[in-house]
Amino acid sequence: MTQTTETVGFVGIGLMGQGMAKNIVEKGYALTVIAHRNRKPLEDLVARGAVEAASMEAMARSCSMIFLCLTGSPEVAATVAALKPALAAGTVIVDCSTSDPTVTLQLAADLAEVGVHLVDAPLSRTPKEAWEGTLDCMVGATPELFDRVRPVIATWAGKIVHIGALGDGHKMKLLNNFLSLGYAALYSEALALSRKVGIPVANFDKVIRGGRMDCGFYQTFMGYALEGNREAHKFSLNNAYKDMRYVESMANAATVVTPMASAVKNSFAFAVAGGGDGATDYVPHLSDFIARANGLKEAP
Repeated sequence: MTQTTETVGFVGIGLMGQGMAKNIVEKGYALTVIAHRNRKPLEDLVARGAVEAASMEAMARSCSMIFLCLTGSPEVAATVAALKPALAAGTVIVDCSTSDPTVTLQLAADLAEVGVHLVDAPLSRTPKEAWEGTLDCMVGATPELFDRVRPVIATWAGKIVHIGALGDGHKMKLLNNFLSLGYAALYSEALALSRKVGIPVANFDKVIRGGRMDCGFYQTFMGYALEGNREAHKFSLNNAYKDMRYVESMANAATVVTPMASAVKNSFAFAVAGGGDGATDYVPHLSDFIARANGLKEAP
């Protein structure tokens, strides 16, 4: 077990955050957590050795490094505002959310006024890898701050890449999600077309799986589309739609033409507008919305 003088806080112990926090406390770090709506993850972490904070201010006073794993930039900004009055100079906030890079830079400037550092360290993969401590992480930070946060990130990440300066981690995360969510949109339409022209999903999979078009994302996607496992990839349609809006915003700021990104965003907009439930409908379930739009039943 690692021994360290860094005291760690964690805000956002949801689908991804609970596993990440579990690894932090089990690998020797003093960990403080705070509940939101669901106390079950908090109670699990306290049983493993974490301490519950009574408030954001209490967490800020007791921690030298605080991780955030939240839905998006509005939630991150609200959490930083709640922590800021009690933060000591030298504290590091590590934002593991998928956030708008413009907001990240503004929050960093605000925190710098009180001597607090911000690092963006968004992640990739699924809750399964979060629990196993094998997530991917892309970090935007100065070399000095990267060296400081890396040992803690290494408790829950198997692959850590220092992308560049502050904000670059969130930019890379949006590029990463553009690719993965683009795959989801392609798979959904290809499966609908396959069924329409008389090729069963099982036969489609026999050709793709193990071939050049196969990948890890394809396999988790087909965990639902072929095998019916609704929890094969627990990333909500609402979050996917949000991330693609952030991609478009980043592209607009860079004055880049994005016909593909806009098409992917609209696929998820279609699903959300069509009744996608942010709590129970995940990215692979996009295939159902595309299937129904083409007069087909949901995934077989």
